[in-house]
Amino acid sequence: MSTQTKLRITWVKSSIGYSRRQKNTIRSLGLRRLGDVVEHPDTEGIRGMVEKVSHLVKIEQVQEIG
Repeated sequence: MSTQTKLRITWVKSSIGYSRRQKNTIRSLGLRRLGDVVEHPDTEGIRGMVEKVSHLVKIEQVQEIG
């Protein structure tokens, strides 16, 4: 059995008033509306995207057993 770390990302603050670039990053993460939750593998690319919009999202680490 192997465990894989995932990131659970929740959109908690509106992107109104922030740059188009940050809005596009939110969209690229798969978040469509405020309150949406998505899970992504814990990779450097995803972590970099999350870091750029960390003031707009909440992040949790999730262990997936499979």
